[in-house]
Amino acid sequence: MHMIRDVLDKQVVDRNQVKIGKVDGIVAQLRQGKPPRVIAVEIGSIALARRLGPLPGRWMVILVAKLGGERHAKPHRVAWSKVRDIGLDIEIDVDVRKTAIFGWQDWLRDHIVGRIPGA
Repeated sequence: MHMIRDVLDKQVVDRNQVKIGKVDGIVAQLRQGKPPRVIAVEIGSIALARRLGPLPGRWMVILVAKLGGERHAKPHRVAWSKVRDIGLDIEIDVDVRKTAIFGWQDWLRDHIVGRIPGA
């Protein structure tokens, strides 16, 4: 399998077919004398900014921590063992309603969009 071609930037859906986002990063464990082993995929703006370089990654961490708090200052990681299928979408064995993946969107809805008249 070609991890970059087959996994990176693909849509991620949970077990209920709810779209979560796209795979923005791949986390691998380096092992001496053996090939790297994929342990997780990352989803979110921080992982995406890190792909542009260390400086944009640090800026995004600072921005997200200021706006959403320290608990949002890390990308969302999904263990590779939770990946069920890699096809058109990446299907994971997680119920998104029981995670904090949409925490940022919920905060934005409650504090910004909800205050716009007619929203």
